[in-house]
Amino acid sequence: MSELTKTCFTSTEINAYLSGGGIASLASAVFLIRDAHVPGKNIHIFEELNINGGSCDGSGSAENGYVVRGGRMLNDPAYECMWDLLDFIPSVTDPNKSVHEEIIEFKRIKPYSQARLVDQDGKIVDVSSMGFNNNDRLAMLKFAITPEETMGTSTINQWFPASLFKTNFWYMWATTFAFQPWHSAVEFKRYMMRFMHEFPRIHTLAGVTRTPYNQYDSLILPILKWLEKQGVNFIMNTTVTDLDFKTNINEKTVSRIHYTTNGKAGEIILGEHDLVFVTNGSMTEGSSLGSMKSAPILGGKGSSFKLWEKIVEKQPDLGEPSMFADHIEESLWESFTVTCKDPTFFDLMEKFSGNKPGTGGLVTFKDSNWFMSIVLPHQPHFLGQPENVQVFWGYSLFPNQEGNYVKKKMSDCTGEEIMLELCNHLKFTQEMPLILKTSNCIPCMMPLITSQFMPRKKTDRPAVVPDGSTNLAFVSQYCEIPDDVVFTVEYSVRAAQMAVYQLLKINKDISPISQHQFDVRVLFDSFITSFR
Repeated sequence: MSELTKTCFTSTEINAYLSGGGIASLASAVFLIRDAHVPGKNIHIFEELNINGGSCDGSGSAENGYVVRGGRMLNDPAYECMWDLLDFIPSVTDPNKSVHEEIIEFKRIKPYSQARLVDQDGKIVDVSSMGFNNNDRLAMLKFAITPEETMGTSTINQWFPASLFKTNFWYMWATTFAFQPWHSAVEFKRYMMRFMHEFPRIHTLAGVTRTPYNQYDSLILPILKWLEKQGVNFIMNTTVTDLDFKTNINEKTVSRIHYTTNGKAGEIILGEHDLVFVTNGSMTEGSSLGSMKSAPILGGKGSSFKLWEKIVEKQPDLGEPSMFADHIEESLWESFTVTCKDPTFFDLMEKFSGNKPGTGGLVTFKDSNWFMSIVLPHQPHFLGQPENVQVFWGYSLFPNQEGNYVKKKMSDCTGEEIMLELCNHLKFTQEMPLILKTSNCIPCMMPLITSQFMPRKKTDRPAVVPDGSTNLAFVSQYCEIPDDVVFTVEYSVRAAQMAVYQLLKINKDISPISQHQFDVRVLFDSFITSFR
């Protein structure tokens, strides 16, 4: 059993206040209860919306259309802290199993994409070759052996020849992880190292671990139900707006929390042993939904980035939020969720791709002006989804470009126009009227979705527990965890575990990050793959 060390108080004297109801705060609450033995009633989670889950969302209905803003790629065994968490949480559908066991059992559905890339003629591309030339390989080798510390704020396209960005490798890697050429070279390197074991099978996505349902129903809902049983307080429609600090040049101690609930201001004065966990920034902040007849609108940074800005005004060494929040043109993309009340589209896709729903992966239209991809998950994708309804998801990295068939920027398109563009890429033109009549495509514009990939210095992100902090931790995609990769559920869960263990000095190890790049077999397979 883990135990608190070097403390002269009991866990029952601790109150923990968590800003944001995303996976990082929820995981923090689990670790506080499981490993620090803090009573659930002493944990308070503030969420500005009327639903928790943050970016791991899934909502809607068959009648009005389902919505998933995005999905996070899971990987087993690479996501060490996440599996540790999910080993402890019981499944919603079978309380005798953990969520992790449920996901492992779901691996009976073997993914093996047979249509990873599609060309402008609607033909499946042979992706057995990565498409590198020798200049690409030399650049990749130089990149791999260059220390992260020397890369600074350089971008991916400063390290590689233009030819690399026209390879099968780039089309597949970029759309799997949502990288753009102008994104951080450091983040790209971390992905190359963390997922080197996936490089030889990036063309099939066979290494991706799927959840039985969307990630809200499969991951968030079980955690929420467990936390509710422990008595955790969820304060909804409430935004943390500012933190006050005690005046002490040697310490960072939060003394007061300012918040608003439904527009009404309030504050909390912290006790001696109280803790504060901050989600400083959100990748889905400012997102906007459209409809079959309307386009989404472009939003901007919201409360979590503004809270970080307020904190930095008082504690300047806690990062630089502007590096991430003030570059919307470089960090936006648009997704769309389609609810089908007729099987025609799914039947055509199965015939076209050779994959039943859930056995394929992203289908990327490499010559699409929008750089569009879609994925058909296993059905049902939502708890309670009717048998005669199917749901799929897609996204485009270049929504401000004019379409190949619909001569408008995707960002100006309705859901109906997005379906027109998609059906034309797939050459489903004969069946298009029926597909349009029986589908509900809901587009979603996300202005900050890849903001965590923006070029940055190490000091632009605060440490999980900053130097001198006595009661403050950061648990977002915008804190600094050496060697790990942002835009993953694992990053949030690892931050949560680090925050709890460090603040409370818990005598228990955190699972180390797998170092696949030092595995001789992985290195050999990757070398061979680069010459395919």
